[in-house]
Amino acid sequence: MNAPRMLFVYNPHAGKATIRGHLLDIIDIFTKAGYEVTAYPTQSQGDGERRVRERDDNYSIVACCGGDGTLDEVVSGMMNSEFKVPIGYVPAGSTNDFAKSLKIPSSMTRAAKIVVGDNEYLCDVGAMNDKNFVYCAAFGIFTDVSYSTDQSLKNALGHAAYILQSVKELQDIRTYHMKITYGNGTVLEDDFIYGMVTNSIQVGGIQNITGKNVKLDDGEFEVTLVRRPQSLLDIPNLVGALLGNDIISSRDLINLKMSHISFESDIPVSWTRDGEFGGEHKKVEIYNMQRAMTIKVP
Repeated sequence: MNAPRMLFVYNPHAGKATIRGHLLDIIDIFTKAGYEVTAYPTQSQGDGERRVRERDDNYSIVACCGGDGTLDEVVSGMMNSEFKVPIGYVPAGSTNDFAKSLKIPSSMTRAAKIVVGDNEYLCDVGAMNDKNFVYCAAFGIFTDVSYSTDQSLKNALGHAAYILQSVKELQDIRTYHMKITYGNGTVLEDDFIYGMVTNSIQVGGIQNITGKNVKLDDGEFEVTLVRRPQSLLDIPNLVGALLGNDIISSRDLINLKMSHISFESDIPVSWTRDGEFGGEHKKVEIYNMQRAMTIKVP
C-alpha cells in the first residue's frame, strides 16, 4: 500500500530563518506519521501560491511553515486549485496572528505533530476583489507605505497606536474619504484614518483587538473603522479603545459584523492582505466564504 503524499511548502527566511534549525525534525515527524513528503522551499513572493495551485492531485494534505504571509499564499493556492485537501500550518513568523487564533503552538515540533493529527477545522476565508485572504484586510495608518518584494507589514495596530500617540497636529494624520456599503445597502461615508476587515482573535500581536466572541467559522467578518479625530483631546480615548480597553470608548471607533462589505474612494488607496501589500484600489469588495478551508488544529 502506497504511503499518503504530503506537499510541504516552507519559507526558509520566515522568522529570522528559524525553520532551518527545525526542518529535519519537522520532516521526520511527518515521515514517522506515514507520509511521503515533498519539501518545497519558496523562492520568491507568490511562489508558494503557484506551487500549491499547480500541485498534482495525488497529495492528500498540504502543510506549510512560515509566517501569516506564507499561510496566505498556501490558502490562496488551495482556493484557486481544482481540488481541495486539508492544510497543516507550522508557524515560523514574527507575529503569527492566525496561528494564535487557532491555538496552534509556536513550538514548531508541537505544531508539526498537530499537522499529522486527526483534528480538522472548517474555517472561513476572505475574498478581496480577485484575491483571497486568511484573516485581515486593512487600509490606513502605516498601510500606505512603499513596499519592496521582501517587506511585510508587522504589528500594524501597534504602529497605528504609536503614530496616533505621537501626533502633535491633526493635519499630521492622513485621512481617506471612503464610501462604505454593507448589510442591506447601508451606506457610511466619512473620513477615516484606519479600517480593517478581520477573521481573527488578534491582529498585529494585539489580542481582542477585533472584538469579543469572535468565531472563525460563522460566515461573518469583524470590521473596525477609525474616523478622523475631531480634536487632539480625542486621541488618548481613541488609542485606548483601539487597543481593546473595555473601559474606554470613543465616538471615532466603529465596530461592525457582516459577511459582505465594499469600500469606494476617489483616489487609489493602499491595502494590505494578511500583513503583505495588497495593491492600490479605488474600490474593494470583500466577501466571506464560510467554512471554505480545512485546517489542522489541536
